[in-house]
Parts: sequence; C-alpha cells; structure tokens
Amino acid sequence: MHNLVIDIGNTNSKLAVFDEKTMVNYQVLKEIVPAELINLIKQYHIVNSSISSVSEDLLDVIHVLQSNTNYIPFSTSINTGIKNNYQTLSTLGLDRWAKVIAANRCYPGQNCLMIDSGTCITYDLLNSNSEYFGGSISLGIDMRFKALHHFTGRLPLVKWEQEAEIPKGTDTNSAIKNGVLQGVINEVEGFISAYNKENKGLTVLLTGGNAAFLLEQLKNSIFAPQITHDPYLVLKGLNEVIAFEYVQKN
Repeated sequence: MHNLVIDIGNTNSKLAVFDEKTMVNYQVLKEIVPAELINLIKQYHIVNSSISSVSEDLLDVIHVLQSNTNYIPFSTSINTGIKNNYQTLSTLGLDRWAKVIAANRCYPGQNCLMIDSGTCITYDLLNSNSEYFGGSISLGIDMRFKALHHFTGRLPLVKWEQEAEIPKGTDTNSAIKNGVLQGVINEVEGFISAYNKENKGLTVLLTGGNAAFLLEQLKNSIFAPQITHDPYLVLKGLNEVIAFEYVQKN
C-alpha cells in the first residue's frame, strides 16, 4: 500500500511516497502542479495521502488528493500516543507536531531534541515518556541576514550559499557572515547543552534545509555522538499519521 505525504514549507514543498514504512520516492519542489501530482498518484497507485502545510491556500492540491486518494486531513488534534502539553494547540505548527510524531515512532523511549533549521530554527523536546511540552522558535539563518540589512541603514544584504566555511570578519561582508553563522552555532550548542542537563541520554535530531550545515559545524563538537541527521522527519510523521488513522478505522 503506497502513501503520498506532502510537507509544504515557507520556501519549498517536499513530497514523498512510502510503501508501508519505506520511502520509495522523494522530491523537493518550488511549486506543486496538480497535473504532475495526478501523474505521481497514478504512477505509484497511491491509496492514502496527507499534508502538513504552513499555508492555507491548498484548495487545488487538496482537491486532487480528495478526488484520487483516501485523503487524511492532518491537524494537531491527531495524536498517536503522545501526551501533548502544548497550551495553544491551534497555534502549534503542523510541521512541528509531525516531527514529534515521527520521533515518538522512530526513536521510542528516548529523550529527543528536534532541531529544525529552515526558515526558522525550532527546538522541540519529546521526552522518554512520550511527553511533549513544546520548545523554542528562533530566527533562521537567511532571516538573520535579511534582518541585519532591513533594520540598519548601511549594512548590505549578504548572500549565503550554504557554504560550510565560516569566514573571519575581516571586512563588513565577512563580519556579517561570521556573526550570523557563528551566532547560530553558538545558539544550537547552547540549546543542546541546556537540554543535556535535564534529559539523560539525549538524542539530537537535526532536520530542515540547513541541517547539513549544522551537521558539518558540529561534527567535531562534544555533542557529535548525540547527533543524528534525519532530513525526513516531517514526512515520516505524516506517514505515521496515515498508518495510525488506517488502523483506527479498520
């Protein structure tokens, strides 16, 4: 049985096809074209589908899924066995909740700190008792570069091409890069250190578009043995929701 899951973010959309628990197709798209989506559904004989999105403008995509698959709406009200202590479920990002569901299924019985470095950087903890209390939301790397330019009179907008090297601040451009990138690394290490003090055997899951950069910067840190790069957490969580809803109905 093939499932189609879609994660629509602020910058890109990620699509994955799962055969039960195995991912058999993965795509990153700037835009989801309904005709191409229909072709993918036919190619893999998709049975079930679900979406996590930061946007509400999904009518065309949802219509395709409803017309051609068993579409399962995803919301924070869907719970696969987690004690959710977040106080404002209506404002909890679907992508954050999907990652929590994935961590609970893929890393059972572990204290998991999920760090998602994308448009924003989010930090979410699921403890070993499957309890979720929330976490933190910080500015993403690109957002920090844009903010320095927007809120100052003379600082330029510095482009960052996800290069791994953090330059020394020998001129204005490199000083901005150094400040932003080293600041992010210091922030991430600070969060890991703080969560380590309260959670034994902490597993750190890096995901998001800039996760590879963080992984490279942290590979020689004292935290390296704790870190796992799991770029498909949201998609895995959506697939778990489909499996859970299927079991509930059958």
